Amino acid sequence: MIDNSALRLRATLIGGIAILLWALLALFTTWAKGIPTFQLLMLSFSIAFISGFLVLAFKGKGALSKLKQPPLVWVISVAGLFGYHLFYFIALHNAPAVEASLIAFLWPLLIVFFSALLPGERLYWFHVAGTLLGLAGAVLIVTKGNSFSLNAEHTVGYLAAITCALTWSGYSVLNRKFSHVPSEAVTGFCGATALLGLACHLITESWVTPDLTQSIAIIALGLGPVGLAFFVWDYGTKHGDIQVLGALSYGAPLLSTLILILTGFAEASWIIAVACLLIVGGALLASIKILRSNKPKKVVNQTTY
Repeated sequence: MIDNSALRLRATLIGGIAILLWALLALFTTWAKGIPTFQLLMLSFSIAFISGFLVLAFKGKGALSKLKQPPLVWVISVAGLFGYHLFYFIALHNAPAVEASLIAFLWPLLIVFFSALLPGERLYWFHVAGTLLGLAGAVLIVTKGNSFSLNAEHTVGYLAAITCALTWSGYSVLNRKFSHVPSEAVTGFCGATALLGLACHLITESWVTPDLTQSIAIIALGLGPVGLAFFVWDYGTKHGDIQVLGALSYGAPLLSTLILILTGFAEASWIIAVACLLIVGGALLASIKILRSNKPKKVVNQTTY
């Protein structure tokens, strides 16, 4: 029989897959360059919905019934998925990308702190220290080692970025309260997010027909960073160690940068090396408890004479 700590570790590792998939977000988005923001959001979430729906349909009516969830679950989940992207786009349009990205990327730190409010959870020093190390690494990556300053004229953008961070961290932590809701229900939430994206596209943008490269990028986004990622994140935040997941999330910008370097879209530097040490070290520090609890115990053989 598998004990609870092993199940918790398994769920945490599954949730960690989302971080690996989000690392591909920048690359695929670069390939989709030229597609309006909300059109890209609508198309990628539509692919996530269609692929998820096909899987549920293949499993039968019993699986499709998992889409039927209480209104509160729908409101919180769709607000998390669509709200995060909406406020992030608003932030980028009203503040410099570096400042907006840094403020928005406070969500892993907020997840760690907010998780202390959950029943059965406790915030330890190594959770905080590990997450702060990860944040320091993320700051290095985003700023490229340069200084940055906040300007009052970009207040709207900063507020949107803060709202973005609060939205995703709040959704991720509140998700634990709905651990009884199967992750398959994310299919419906992706569909609703796609519809909201379509509405914003029709109001603010003009349609751009994707070329072959853009089409491939959109499909890749819908299947990975904007598709499967949200399903495994849902499972991880509901059943895994949410504090460890919060700390591990700072690995996304690092892995994303490394992928861009490997594909020729960015250059390697000492800053990346230092950021790597900070983020990996922070993730290990934040994971001390769960790693120790799953450490194999020594078995002492006793011989009876």
